[in-house]
Amino acid sequence: MQDPLTAAYLEILRQRVLEPEGGFAGHAGGGYRADATAWAAVALEAVGQRSDWLTLARGCLAAQQLADGRVSLSPQHPDAVWPTPLAVLAWHQARDYREATDKAARFMLATTGRHWPRNPSLAYEHDPSLKGWPWISATHSWVEPTAMAVMALRISGCGEHERVKEGIRLLLDRQLPGGGWNYGNTKVFGQELFPFPESTGVALNALRGAASPAQVRKSLDYLHSRLKEVRTPLALSWGLMGLAAWGEGPAAAGAWTKECLDRQARYGAYDTVSLSLLMAASRAPQGLESVFAVRGKS
Repeated sequence: MQDPLTAAYLEILRQRVLEPEGGFAGHAGGGYRADATAWAAVALEAVGQRSDWLTLARGCLAAQQLADGRVSLSPQHPDAVWPTPLAVLAWHQARDYREATDKAARFMLATTGRHWPRNPSLAYEHDPSLKGWPWISATHSWVEPTAMAVMALRISGCGEHERVKEGIRLLLDRQLPGGGWNYGNTKVFGQELFPFPESTGVALNALRGAASPAQVRKSLDYLHSRLKEVRTPLALSWGLMGLAAWGEGPAAAGAWTKECLDRQARYGAYDTVSLSLLMAASRAPQGLESVFAVRGKS
């Protein structure tokens, strides 16, 4: 018997599955998107729906994987490599995709953004010499793609690799002095920038078990305060998973999720990524990586 949240999610996915090839669109009537397909696969696994949708979604991601291991946003945008770690998350529970996962891991370990020595005279204060991962090939490393790569490589068995350790150092370097993260800048011309709940949640998931509670205390406090008023899907889902990753998931999480979903009646249906993240968050008692620990590999 499906709970109402799962049943509603699956009904929306039904309108976005691409047949007969499989995979998912970002919205009803839209075309295939790698990110939507990957997050839908993660959510389907999280809620125990090992259906043809899940099998075909994983297959679509593997079919799109290039020879060097990357999974790009689309064939027209091969340098938009940020869906690569998302594909690893989607494949993680399935034995048939170990080779694809290994190829993706090798690509991530061999890939970095543009970096240069730190210069105190520049307007920004983060350390640009630290190597993480970019959204787009040959651009600078930023918080969210670095955090996703760290998590994907960790569940792939590469958690002790030096690239992962440096990615963790980058995330700690990009944490705002007052707590939280944004896209990846801390201060510009001496002014501290604002944090984002979604960026903070992604970073906290990646730092679970890799940093001390004292190192992220201000960021956890920021989320506790900010989520009381946030009801947008991306910010809420990542914010909840960020707190859950550190054992501080709020008691009101279920009620907040319902409030967020109810807002679709006013603003329209959320995109596939946002809905899938909300579903994953509802099944992530200790953050995103716990989704993969709850169910065994198939």
